[in-house]
Amino acid sequence: MQLSDIDLLDRDRFTQGIPHEWFTYLRKEAPVFKHPEPDGPGFWVVTKYADVVTVGRDGTTYSSDQKRGGVVVLEETMQNEFEQGGNLMLTMDAPEHTRYRKLVNRGFTPRQISALEVHIRDMTNQILDTVIERGECDFVVDVAAELPLQVIAEMLGVPMEDRHKLFEWSNRMIGSEDPEYIVSEEEVQTAQIEMFMYANSLAQERRANPRDDIVTTLLGAEIDGDTLSEMDFNLFFLLIAVAGNETTRNSISHGIRAFCDYPEQYQLLVNDPSLATPATEEIVRWASPVMYFRRNVTRDTELRGQKLQEGDKVSIWYVSANRDEDVFDDPFTFDILRNPNEHVGFGGGGPHHCLGANLARMEIRVLLEEMARRMPNLELTGDVQPLRSNFIGGIKHMPVRFPKGARESA
Repeated sequence: MQLSDIDLLDRDRFTQGIPHEWFTYLRKEAPVFKHPEPDGPGFWVVTKYADVVTVGRDGTTYSSDQKRGGVVVLEETMQNEFEQGGNLMLTMDAPEHTRYRKLVNRGFTPRQISALEVHIRDMTNQILDTVIERGECDFVVDVAAELPLQVIAEMLGVPMEDRHKLFEWSNRMIGSEDPEYIVSEEEVQTAQIEMFMYANSLAQERRANPRDDIVTTLLGAEIDGDTLSEMDFNLFFLLIAVAGNETTRNSISHGIRAFCDYPEQYQLLVNDPSLATPATEEIVRWASPVMYFRRNVTRDTELRGQKLQEGDKVSIWYVSANRDEDVFDDPFTFDILRNPNEHVGFGGGGPHHCLGANLARMEIRVLLEEMARRMPNLELTGDVQPLRSNFIGGIKHMPVRFPKGARESA
């Protein structure tokens, strides 16, 4: 292999599976690599665990600010991901990011998250009830997508009958490069506008009729005189609806695929469902549902001997860091007993560490516990269809068979 063989902008290559051989080569031969870019200046690719953590935690040198280029799109020729008139937490730096995060943290306290567990377990079993009698399903569509959708809908106070609107808007915005979800730039913007209008109507209803939910909490949150503006709230609604849906769905999907590929690991879980906790961490490491984020260099600096200049684009690849041989023993083996497991699947700490990490962990853990109880074995029955994206490590469809069982709810 040569560096010239590597093209991380080739979305079609990612539909064949994550190109781990490229990242393995880069970690060894060029851990901080200037990737060429058609019609652009190129961007740095950071693949080692230690460097991904260093860049991710240094918001002063490596900016997330939208005005500097944002956190997602690598190519100059592609329009950036969000048209903004407010503050999107993903694309802000301190001190604004710090103040804003304090506001939205009010809806994600450990107490509020732990209070959801009983309800999430009920949701999980009702979802399993919809497939258990058949003994087979498209696991992504029927289970992995449904659980985070229902949880996010519940947290946001979205009526259950509207939850698939969140799914559709999310797919149109995030999956728009995939042939199954392909839409025009205009349709992407339309999906965003529709979601904002929905968020606005929800906010108006909550102001008139407050409830014990995250929307009411956010609308009333105030720190140092700051409250969320209307557009701030719209953008936060978009962020939690898309990020809380896509990432957990894909972590679950990759995890169940791994259990099908490593049936002895699933047997360990069935024999001892308490292993759902370490299994959750291994699933997030294995899946790396967000494969990279972008940062933008604010001042000349040096990383692993490479000179980075102000204005350079830097991509930090979590999907590579989570397979770093210097950190993880036998990183290409799925091992639910792995300990320690300090993966960077939730961002590796720093100011932009995943806000919903504890919620995602709970959803995955509860699902694993209930599947271990109700589905004693699993097997793939057809092709797994990956999402066409170099950003989201997604699975669209995955046919799975399991023993038929009885429903547990009416």
